[in-house]
Amino acid sequence: MKRSVAVLVLFCLAATACRSDKKRLEPETMKVVMWDLMKIDELYTRMAAQDTTLRNTKEFLRLYEEVYALHHITKKQFDDTYHYYESRPVEMKALLDSVDAYANRERMLLNSTPPPEK
Repeated sequence: MKRSVAVLVLFCLAATACRSDKKRLEPETMKVVMWDLMKIDELYTRMAAQDTTLRNTKEFLRLYEEVYALHHITKKQFDDTYHYYESRPVEMKALLDSVDAYANRERMLLNSTPPPEK
């Protein structure tokens, strides 16, 4: 009896763990999505500084939706994953460090590309 209860509990835990992983994005995907959203924030901030009519619009939300579509994810998946990392500071730090490293690599690639010939 004890053995069957233990097996049942383990089965339930395994099923719950598998189900919750479906909602979360892989760390590699989350890293790229976060970097793209950061670029959107920067772009929107610069655009709104030049065009004050943008400050009261929800244009950045439309741009966020484009990023989600580009990566074939939903806002809910992103939010669930972000909340998961928020509740785990060590994993969040690792994720943010990987976003920073990714951003630095991308900047180096952009800066090292020679200008196109005319």
